[in-house]
Amino acid sequence: MVRSVVAGLDGSPESRAAAEWAADEAELRGLPLTVVHVWEPAPDPLAQAPLLGAETQQHWSERIPREAGEGLRLRHPGVDVTVQRVTGSPPDALVDASKDAELLVLGSRGLSGVGGFLVGSVGLSVVARAELPVVLVRAEDKTGSASAAPHRPVVLGLDAAAPADAVIEFAFAEAARRGTALRVVYGWNFPPYYAYGLALDAGLNAELFREETDSLTEALRPWRQKHPDIEVVPEPRAGSAADHLVDASREASLVVIGRRIRRGALGAHIGPVAHGVLHHSTAPVAVVAHD
Repeated sequence: MVRSVVAGLDGSPESRAAAEWAADEAELRGLPLTVVHVWEPAPDPLAQAPLLGAETQQHWSERIPREAGEGLRLRHPGVDVTVQRVTGSPPDALVDASKDAELLVLGSRGLSGVGGFLVGSVGLSVVARAELPVVLVRAEDKTGSASAAPHRPVVLGLDAAAPADAVIEFAFAEAARRGTALRVVYGWNFPPYYAYGLALDAGLNAELFREETDSLTEALRPWRQKHPDIEVVPEPRAGSAADHLVDASREASLVVIGRRIRRGALGAHIGPVAHGVLHHSTAPVAVVAHD
């Protein structure tokens, strides 16, 4: 089966922005784009009732994906665009439709008055369950697209103590496709006794910073050797990883973070760092699942 980039479409401005971003990404990857419109069918009397003027819900659900596909083909003539219309629960249908894809792209509403996302239940459910990279895109800001911001760096959130190969490889590949630098943000915490006012002296503080910097340098060493043409900017920072990544997102084309795959009895979840970045990043966010 030919792999593709998949975009979820529900007719909202957020999903339309996601489809445009996905078309840019498909062109960068040389892959086809599949636009998936999930329709939750209503009983026949409701489906035939006027929704917008004389248009019924059924007609609306047919028109939206058709027109979106036509527009994408006109604006991205180099991309093979296919539209699929499926029924069912949106999270289930999107995860199922993207099981053989390279990337799934969804829209997310920007928070009114402040930068960041308002991630709905569908987006969070898909991110928590999908085992392929999922990108969330805001409607208000297209600066994450390669065509809109070719020189903005890709930002990678990395845990230097437990680096995940799949996340790092994804971030390097995205930087290479865009021909831009890769900023690697590593947020680390001070020892617990800082909370009790027992701060280290200046010498010990500097030594701790050197140790964390060395840890990040060592984690990146094999990847810099593998991708010598990519400018890598390591940024070890004391404090909240999520806060530092949100700050870095303001000048980023894409923020890349990881999510550990958990299949336990409590179900899937995304973790506090990913949750914070998803809700407050001002750039598109790619969540890469890893073991």
